Formats: sequence, C-alpha cells, structure tokens
Amino acid sequence: MNEKITIRHGDGGLHTSRLIHDIFYRHFENAILTGYQDAAIFAMEAGRLAFTTDGFVVKPIFFSGGDIGKLAVSGTINDLTAAGAIPLYLSAGFVIEEGFEMEKLDQIASSMSRACKMTGVKIVTGDTKVVEKGLVDGVYINTSGIGRVHECFRPRQIISGDEIILTGSIAEHGTAILLERYDLGLQSDIKSDCGPLSEIIPALGDYIKHVKLMRDPTRGGLATALCEISESHHIGALIEEEKLKIRPAVGAVHELLGTDPLYFASEGRMILITEKGCGTEIVKVLKCLESCRDAEQIGTFNKAYNKVCLRTAIGGERILSMLENQMISRIC
Repeated sequence: MNEKITIRHGDGGLHTSRLIHDIFYRHFENAILTGYQDAAIFAMEAGRLAFTTDGFVVKPIFFSGGDIGKLAVSGTINDLTAAGAIPLYLSAGFVIEEGFEMEKLDQIASSMSRACKMTGVKIVTGDTKVVEKGLVDGVYINTSGIGRVHECFRPRQIISGDEIILTGSIAEHGTAILLERYDLGLQSDIKSDCGPLSEIIPALGDYIKHVKLMRDPTRGGLATALCEISESHHIGALIEEEKLKIRPAVGAVHELLGTDPLYFASEGRMILITEKGCGTEIVKVLKCLESCRDAEQIGTFNKAYNKVCLRTAIGGERILSMLENQMISRIC
C-alpha cells in the first residue's frame, strides 16, 4: 500500500468514498456506522448519560506502546470512565495532511478498531477532511463519546479522611513521548501506558457508590490533577511518596534530565477518591484487573492542609503545585 493521501481524498467524491470504505468502514464496521446517514441513530435505555469530546495532536504519531489512534479511542473512553460511565459509542473526525501515507492511516484505524473491540465500544459516526501539505502535522483526530453512567455513581464533595487511590505507575506516556521526540540517545524499554480503562466501572459494581470522584492524570501529570481536585474542593491532601509507583527506567530518565515524573502524563491510569475506610476493599477489586494490577492507596485528603503535600521517603514534606512551565507539548 504505497498510496498517499491527496487533496481529492477530501473533495467528497469518488476518492473520498473509497477512502471511507477501504479504511474506515473496513476497520470500524457496524450496522449504525454503515447506514449511510449523516448522523448515528441508536436507542438508549433510561438513565444518566455522559458525553465528552477531545482532540489528539500527539507528536510523534507512532510511539512505543501505541499511536494516535489508540490514544484517541483510549483517551475518550477514559474520560467517560472518569464520569462513572460505561462507554457505548464514539465519533471519530480526521484532519489529514496531503501526502500522508495511506498505509499509516490504515495502521491508525486498525489500532482504533482493536481498542474498540477490546472494550465493546463502537465508532458510529465520523468525518474526514484533507488539507494542504504543511497545514497539519500528518493527522489530527477528534473523538467524542457517549456512555451510560452507573446508577450508583454520585460525585460528591470531598471531605477530610477521604482516600486517594491510583491505579498504577506514573509518567510512562509522557516519558515515552519525550524520549522518542527528542532522540536523546538513551536506551530504554519505556512504553506509553496509554490504554482504555472501561473495565473499572463494571468491576467495581456497587462499590462505585463509595467513589466520590475519578480523574485521569493526563496533561500536567499526577501532581496537577491532584492540585485541581484539591483546589476545586477547598481541601488539602497528604500523599505518601513511598506509595507512588515509578518504574526504575522512568525514574532513571527523570533523574538524568532533572525533570519531575509527577508532572508527566499517564494515559492509562485513573485517580479514584473514595470514602474513608473504603479504599482497601476497592484496591483489592482493582488489582484483579489487568489494567490496574499495580493499584495503590497513595494518600488521603486532610483538612489540616490547604495544599497538596507530598511526604517524602525521608520524612520531609513538599508542597505540590499545578504545572506552571510547559514540560513537553503535544503529548496527546
């Protein structure tokens, strides 16, 4: 497949039709998508719905552990999961640069298809635009998603004693992007952690009634996500550094570069805030999931603090703040 995207693939005619059928319909095929309508039509059961949208402009497009397609589907699924919803349907909009290789587009669509099949989610509508060379860096993707919110999930005010759970190790996505983009000459096996987390909601079942809030620590990393939660709920938190999992290779890269992994993105991790006394049982449930086997309770919210504070391994305390200076752009 040596063909490249040309402007005529975006003119709405024969070549657009062939592109849609040969790549997108082939990978995303389902009865709703291939109904030749301008909008997806589907029935929904009664209940609360969650709806989200996100744009993906990651550089490089292909990276260790994934690509822009896997990232787009996983990111939107995880945003729905953070809202306590079981993801159902996605849309996918592509803006493609003239000259982009058809084979690469096929690989991206294939990654999206695998992520959807893994989670039972369907891409049911979409759009394709082609722009002149130089106006887009390869391909950009927008995905929107809709899901059904679990009947027992009720976001609530966080209070002192509420427990903080993190579903795995941190900073792997941001670090993988850093290494591949800047070709730093460091030998490592670091891979992005990007992946869908939709299995969390059905696995928790009724335990989800003890979860007050969920958040995925993407741009700005774990520290920024916790600071945003703390600020919006007007309460501080104490995080235990010894409870944070940072893979040795990731830690070594940041020690060498003088950067802080607490501010680097994780694209396959979730923060859960639970009622006091419920964290231990919820961690047990999460550890049974492949995507959350390294889940750990990392701290608690505490009214004695007005900021997020990290208790270091040697017993000192360090105040965490939101990311102020850009660490690395276009990570998602």
